[in-house]
Amino acid sequence: MLYKVISRIPMTDIQDKLEIEIPEEAPSIRLDKALAAECPDLSRSRLQALIKEGQVIVSGFIIKKSSYEVVAGDKITIQIPPAKDDTILAEDIPLNIVYEDDDLLVVNKAVGMVVHPGAGNWDGTLVNALLHHCKGNLSGIGGVQRPGIVHRLDKETSGLLVVAKNDLAHSGLSDQLQDRSLSRIYKAFVWRVPTIIKSKIDMPIGRDNHNRLKMGIMMTSGREAVTRYLLKDKYADGVAMVECKLETGRTHQIRVHMQHIKHPLIGDPLYGLPDQEGTALLKHSGYEESIIEQIMAFKRQALHAAEIGFIHPRSGEKLHFTCDMPDDLQNIENCLKTIT
Repeated sequence: MLYKVISRIPMTDIQDKLEIEIPEEAPSIRLDKALAAECPDLSRSRLQALIKEGQVIVSGFIIKKSSYEVVAGDKITIQIPPAKDDTILAEDIPLNIVYEDDDLLVVNKAVGMVVHPGAGNWDGTLVNALLHHCKGNLSGIGGVQRPGIVHRLDKETSGLLVVAKNDLAHSGLSDQLQDRSLSRIYKAFVWRVPTIIKSKIDMPIGRDNHNRLKMGIMMTSGREAVTRYLLKDKYADGVAMVECKLETGRTHQIRVHMQHIKHPLIGDPLYGLPDQEGTALLKHSGYEESIIEQIMAFKRQALHAAEIGFIHPRSGEKLHFTCDMPDDLQNIENCLKTIT
């Protein structure tokens, strides 16, 4: 370390007080960078917020600029207030916890559960459930006691997502999401069998100009979106299962990309095939009427987050998790397997 920690003093009115001395041989450095070197449990944005709030004193002066240059001999005091209570209601909702430690959780999200509270969904969400599950074990993310949602799943998409309990985990996992080292693999049932077994879809995605509920391929205004898919199984000529690996995380990304290459997801209410066209594909493939009815009655996108892998932000350990498809998707697969 370039810096010497003088003391870390627990206090009653603040969560922590840290005093740092810049040694004589150290070069000058931005204040936020100096603090980041000694406060790994706090994200850079959290430290910058504390500076702006006047919680940082350099050699007797309150400094509110993150870019302020600290020099040899400076003594820095940073006071870290306790995390504020979140205004979101904690609710006792059952969760399928795949893995948990002091820094993070991996959750197998159920179909129909919204991840984060928002307009029309202020309760019953994953965050409401996590606030109850983690009570007393959240150290605060950005100064608020809440679980850190690193990435999301659509309401009707099932499967794995990782959640941070503190700033260190949230920052580390977010960095991995940004540099694409956090691996996410999905299983999807799509209409028609792709002629290309393995491919990369690199098409920008943005909000649809005519329907604000939908996303679409926007060549000039969209954000970069990259999906790699691999054909895993095919059922006659009408339906296939593909494995999709996300390199970016845009809203509805897999659904939009698979529609773009003419292989929309079964059951997708926004991007799927009209019922008449889907029924015709299944009839042409030779499925019995009872099987066709079951498949066409499936009214959510046939998408499951089956695998997730990342490096633990504290221990550096490589972690990898998988989970089986829920019963409704397993039933779809069983129906499709009646013809091969």
